[in-house]
Amino acid sequence: MRRVLFNFFGVSIYSYAAMLYVGIVLGIYAELYAAATVGLSVPVILTATLILIATALLGARLLHVLSHWHLYRLNPERILRCADGGASMYGGLLLAFPASFPVLAMLGLPFRTFWDLTSFAMLTGMIVTRAGCFLNGCCAGRPTAHWCGIHLPNYRGVWHRRIPVQILEAIWGSAVLAGAVLLWGRLPFQGALFLYAVGAYGLGRVVLESLRDEQDRFHGVSVHKLISSGLIAASLGVFAFGWLHQTMVEAY
Repeated sequence: MRRVLFNFFGVSIYSYAAMLYVGIVLGIYAELYAAATVGLSVPVILTATLILIATALLGARLLHVLSHWHLYRLNPERILRCADGGASMYGGLLLAFPASFPVLAMLGLPFRTFWDLTSFAMLTGMIVTRAGCFLNGCCAGRPTAHWCGIHLPNYRGVWHRRIPVQILEAIWGSAVLAGAVLLWGRLPFQGALFLYAVGAYGLGRVVLESLRDEQDRFHGVSVHKLISSGLIAASLGVFAFGWLHQTMVEAY
């Protein structure tokens, strides 16, 4: 729709890259505000976050490239051309989460509390970045004759009346974020907010993934549906275990 957001002294500022940057910045501010309310060191949280954001961006790009390897192997120079769009939040999470173990231990930060705080950064960043996807045409919805359809292009520039998946995902992310704000400090154990955020987002993603024009598939299986389902199951399982453990501790 508007792949180039504006030109600045002859330099093209791409919508996706610009919204990704704004989303990261706003997400960091949300995370640091939450960190300050629980008395954690803002500079230390910021240091850990910046390290893990770099890791997450790498993971997000890697999962996208691997999911579309049939395209990138023919044009390998496009792998580093991120302005065109192409990143998976799940790829970032799957790489940053294990990487956080040594990073947080080195900085002396509580693991579960950090990821509770990071929930605000992830959700805020995702909501804003979806605006970049909408303007860029990536993650486009499938064609529809339904009243909710909007005349939109996909990343190839093919215009149709489409389901506005990017907008729907931003709305769902906003609802999950609102829930996280309401649940902040009210869940039974540290780390539960992160489990809520991952599970709730994954639940919405399972539904919304089916509405996309194209789905990343591996041997016919939707990659993001599979990851979403795995995260939902893991979140529910760990939450049940954590709640049971907390209940037993309080009982004794």
